[in-house]
Amino acid sequence: MAEEAFRGPVLDRRRAIVLGGGAVAVGVAGCAGDTAEGGGTAAGGSTPSPGATDQVCVLSPEVTEGPYHLDGMLVREDITEGKQGFPLELAITVVDFENGCAPLTGEGVAVEIWHCDAWGYYSGYTDASPGGEVPAEDGEGDEQSFLRGIQPVDEEGTARFTTIVPGWYSPRVTHVHLKVHTEGEIDTTYEGGTTVHTGQLLFADAFCAEVAEREPYSEHVLELTPVEEDQVFQEAQSVEGDPDSMVVTPVAVTEGTPEDGYTLTVVVGVTMDESAGGGGGGAPEGGGEGGGTPPEGGPDGGSPPEGGTPPAPPEE
Repeated sequence: MAEEAFRGPVLDRRRAIVLGGGAVAVGVAGCAGDTAEGGGTAAGGSTPSPGATDQVCVLSPEVTEGPYHLDGMLVREDITEGKQGFPLELAITVVDFENGCAPLTGEGVAVEIWHCDAWGYYSGYTDASPGGEVPAEDGEGDEQSFLRGIQPVDEEGTARFTTIVPGWYSPRVTHVHLKVHTEGEIDTTYEGGTTVHTGQLLFADAFCAEVAEREPYSEHVLELTPVEEDQVFQEAQSVEGDPDSMVVTPVAVTEGTPEDGYTLTVVVGVTMDESAGGGGGGAPEGGGEGGGTPPEGGPDGGSPPEGGTPPAPPEE
């Protein structure tokens, strides 16, 4: 079944791609030009599956956690903290690839997400410039925790979050970071356990272009990065130097409007192996995701939050 969904073979857990579920309005792939109107195929020719129970049984790509991860985030569904932007309900269903893609459930299974605000700022790193002409960070919410959170999965393996549609920054497509944890203790925060997946959800070019034209997103004057030029997308595409062996993750955004909000659903296929990106929150050696320099005219970043890691060029 997996071979019918994408043009490459089923590969190891570091490289294979998961399909998203849900009623599709816009395919999710990157942020600069492709379209997938009316539930059409996402970039790479893959068709999103109709739902979590019917998902194609493949693995999600393991990619870098980036330099902006923070430990000790709160267990909560609503991570908005008053941040401005279009409402987004996010449902992430975790399945066990080695067990026929059965929902991964049980005490201690949790999903963690974090993403930037409408102008490209991350909590904990608000001194790092998103690039382009951008207003100063608006000061809404706790500077160390806005748009970050962890949720235990329910009996169907689904973790749900209330947030906003992220903005973007140079030189990345719009995206949401995620980790899947198991065997930890869930209280006000998540303690212990093992991280079995580190990944990112990339949003569709056409969807992002539409968002970028409306406030508050339009106040950030910065050209969108096409998915094909995104380094994390290229990381997920690259299998022994053969980019044609992989396709982009087609997540699904259900019907919605900026005023009423959107709903995004995705199925994440994992194994019980420890994630290569599961440890600390620092940038890879060389700084940033793949190195690089700060956006022209932007600061190098301010002091790290207590217990955190130094800000890095916003190339995650």
